[in-house]
Amino acid sequence: MKGRPNLYQDNELILKAQELFWEKGYNATSLADLSKATGAGAGSLYNTFKGGKKELFKKSLRQRREDFDDFKWKVEKSDHPIQLIKDFFISVAVASEKAHMKGCIVANTLIEMTFVDDELENEAVEILKETEKLYTSVITKEQQSGNIKSKLPADSLGKFLITLWCGINSLRRMYPNEKILRQQIELQLKILD
Repeated sequence: MKGRPNLYQDNELILKAQELFWEKGYNATSLADLSKATGAGAGSLYNTFKGGKKELFKKSLRQRREDFDDFKWKVEKSDHPIQLIKDFFISVAVASEKAHMKGCIVANTLIEMTFVDDELENEAVEILKETEKLYTSVITKEQQSGNIKSKLPADSLGKFLITLWCGINSLRRMYPNEKILRQQIELQLKILD
């Protein structure tokens, strides 16, 4: 790759790097791994991402936040937001075995970076808390509309969904099986009936 990559190429690099970080984690990913995966030399990577590997990793997490923003927009515009949230969780069950083994890059980051890198840990925490806030907001509205019968506090249910998400991302590694995962996820989601 000659010269400085353009914005499109930068985004392409981020997605390629994200895939590698997702599979190996931050610490196990070397600059040589990133160069090989992205096709960019070490010099190009450092010229493009002045903060080096850490900046590239942060941009990978921010890209996941952009995906969350898209999901948030869909949920907020939906006439059936709880079903959309349930469908999101159920979609985990039908993912590929490779996706099961990768889990969630945000949850993985939280686990890997606790006691290691406060900045990256906090970045992951913030994404999960934004997700929790969305869930809590939707649950509050749906309880007020009578679409959710549970009288448990909406903020507790929002935290429950984050707990479920983090738990699923361990369970799917243990049982990368659609039937088992679907059964477990549907069982947990009954709390939102």
